[in-house]
Order: sequence, then structure tokens, then C-alpha cells
Amino acid sequence: MGILDGKVAMITGAGQGVGQGIALALAAEGCHVAVLGRTSSKLETTADLLRARGVKAEAIQCDVTETAAIPDAVAQVVDVFGGLDIQVNNAYFGAYGPLLSMDDRKFQRGFVSGPFAAFAFMKAAHPHLKERRGSIINVVSSVTVRWDLSTFGAYASAKWALRSLTQAAADEWGSDGIRVNAIAPHALSPGLASWVEANPEEAAEFQKTIPLGYIGDCEEDIGRAVAAIVSPAMRYLTGATVPLDGGQANFD
Repeated sequence: MGILDGKVAMITGAGQGVGQGIALALAAEGCHVAVLGRTSSKLETTADLLRARGVKAEAIQCDVTETAAIPDAVAQVVDVFGGLDIQVNNAYFGAYGPLLSMDDRKFQRGFVSGPFAAFAFMKAAHPHLKERRGSIINVVSSVTVRWDLSTFGAYASAKWALRSLTQAAADEWGSDGIRVNAIAPHALSPGLASWVEANPEEAAEFQKTIPLGYIGDCEEDIGRAVAAIVSPAMRYLTGATVPLDGGQANFD
């Protein structure tokens, strides 16, 4: 029996990386999972991995920037699984670069795919989460407290907005029995793994800035932490941003 046995989770951006790692960790604790994302083939791969762990899984193609379609996606998840206990807002499609060279549409896309999409998912999921005293996890970033935000302005702005949304929802929905927390993960996603492979010396220096000495694994270090946060054992935790970065950032 896992700590989430029989629960139902919905995770955006679950085709790879952190989203997939969270899905796998929740499944290992007995949670059924709906995986959402833009690329069907990646979602089906994740769904197959989840089913191999003995849980029910459904792959649902969804572009989170199409916010008008989000309520239908949530309704589909509830229809397939019969309810919803955990919602994870992980998807993000943004841009990086100096502010003066930043295209307006790219800057705005980070907000649409980040806090705007999360807001739409949270509102649509609210009645279902209220019914089952569920939990929301919003994926933010330690970049929001970075000492130098050069080239990270668009990304950090969107993630900071998502942190504020997390706190507001925790304050307003606590009386509904819904817990809302954020995580700031630092994990070896496919993109970061490629950078590490291409820049071994720079990557080695970077890892030295992490007190625990390594970049986190998407499932073992990030996913398992999320499983703990949404479990009954953490029922008194809400409105928090939990740094999952090996101690690198300072959120004080």
C-alpha cells in the first residue's frame, strides 16, 4: 500500500523531465495519473511507464496556452478517473534573453503558459479538489531569488507571479480543505542533461555551488518530495515554496 493509494493526480508537462518524474513517483505510491502535454508520443511513453507500475494512466494532449480549453481538459480527467485529488502545474513555455532584445510575444507566452494557465487549471479543478480535500503543486524556480537576473527576467517574472498565485490560493482555499504549495526544483531534465554533457567543465563548477554536490534526479529527488508534500503526513503545510535544489538557493 502506497501513501497515495487510490488517489488521482493530473500533471501538466508530464511527457518528460520534472513532470514525468513527479508522475512516476506518485504512481510508485499507488496514485492514478492523467498526464497532459503537447506531444502525444511523449505522453504515451510516460503513460506506459505508469501502467507498468500498476496504476491507471491516461495521456491527454493539451496545449496549456489555449486557456479556454483547460476546463474541458479538467472535466475529461474527472470523467475518466471519477474524481481528482492532486493537481500539478508544471508546464511552461517561455523565453530567455536580455530584456531589450526580448520579443513581446515571447515574454507574454511565459505568463500565459505559467500563471495564466495555472490559474485556469486551479479554478476548473477547485470544486473537485474541494470535494476530496485535495492538493495543488505549482512548479516555480529558484531563479526568482537569483542574485543576478540578467537574461532571466522574463522567466523569473512569470515564476514569481506563480509563487504569488500559490500563496493567494492557499489563503483563500484553506477553508475548503485545499492545500496549495509551490516547489522550486533543480533537476537533471533533458535540456539540462544536454548542457551538462556538452559543457562538462562548466557543469562541474556549477555542481560545486550545490551544497549536496549534485543535480537532482527528476523522480528520486523531485517526484518523491512531491509525493511526500501531497501526502496526509504533510496535511498542515500550505502556502509554502519548497526549495528542491540541494541547498543552492536562499529563499529567506
